[in-house]
Amino acid sequence: MFEKEYLMLPGPTPVPPRLLRALSEPLINHRGPSFKRLIDEVTEGIRYAYQTKNDVLILPSSGTGGMEAAIVNFLSPGDKVLALSIGAFGDRFATIAQTYGCIVDKVDFEWGTAVDLNVVKAKLAADVNKEYKAILVTHNETSTGVCNDLKGLSEIRGDHPALILVDSVSGLGVMEVKTDEWGLDVIVTAAQKGFMIPPGVAFVSVSPRAWAAYEKSTAPKFYWDLGSAKKFLEKGQTPVTPAIPQLTGLREALQLFREKGREAVFAKQRYLRDITRAGVKALGLKLLADDAVASAAVTAVWAPEGIEAKAINKRMREAHNVVLAGGQKKLENKIFRIGHLGYGQHLDVLATVAALEMTLKELGYPVELGAGVKAAQEVIMSRKGLL
Repeated sequence: MFEKEYLMLPGPTPVPPRLLRALSEPLINHRGPSFKRLIDEVTEGIRYAYQTKNDVLILPSSGTGGMEAAIVNFLSPGDKVLALSIGAFGDRFATIAQTYGCIVDKVDFEWGTAVDLNVVKAKLAADVNKEYKAILVTHNETSTGVCNDLKGLSEIRGDHPALILVDSVSGLGVMEVKTDEWGLDVIVTAAQKGFMIPPGVAFVSVSPRAWAAYEKSTAPKFYWDLGSAKKFLEKGQTPVTPAIPQLTGLREALQLFREKGREAVFAKQRYLRDITRAGVKALGLKLLADDAVASAAVTAVWAPEGIEAKAINKRMREAHNVVLAGGQKKLENKIFRIGHLGYGQHLDVLATVAALEMTLKELGYPVELGAGVKAAQEVIMSRKGLL
């Protein structure tokens, strides 16, 4: 279709025009001085987004590659880790650790809820011999639209020597992450979410504690070797061929991030979340996550009884050019997910809610046209300063 498409996914997100222009810059020598200026500039910009003075390394990879790098660089086969899972990507982090021979003590929490920190506190208290080498946690669980309390987790960890390894692929750049202040050791994110550029680069922050663990790690690594990446970065290069267009786009994205300011970006994302949730609730639909733990990146919605979630997504796409995400694993065909992160505005959400109203009515669900739009408009009108 040539008509406008509303890409309301939790990533990849639409790309702002000024970033598209930056992505089309001519290629440069990745072993020359121009690339050194580029990699130095984007690395410093990422530190601003991470709120850290730690090393942050850029990998030509998806977010999953960054998660694998977090495992192989700081753990060894036979290491015991505590994996906290609240959904599909928490499961993935645990699976990667198992694949590399870690002994994974996986604690599952009900999908749609956050990690219960009291459970974590009890697990750490029972670990009297300090056998856990790491705690694996998802910051923003994309499959359920739930955000975990990273600050609270760090406080619970206290003086336990376990590293905190964070999958913040869809969280960082969308919600507050105070890497240094909260004592988070390794954080993984990727460019196609809050940074609004096409997929192709992931970032990994590394604390001094994590570098000490790196020196002891015996897990096999070559492409994912962060020690090698750090050595090359010191001379303004990367160990393998970098994704140069993504980096020129990233430079522009980080400049935009600084222009807006972290606090304004995070406030805007909460604003879009609140518009979405108000509109959906007004239609009588049930949200998967409670307000207290609701993600600023994506909202998961239960399909009404008698209507398949896939039917809703299909109708939204084919009749209204609105693209939503589906449920994953045990939530497949039970929920649909509305992404509202990155390059979006209140009118995109408003159009999505309007299309959802029409879709539900077309599928036989008793909905009052305009009810969701009105609720969304009321949130917009109450927060004009965030437009």
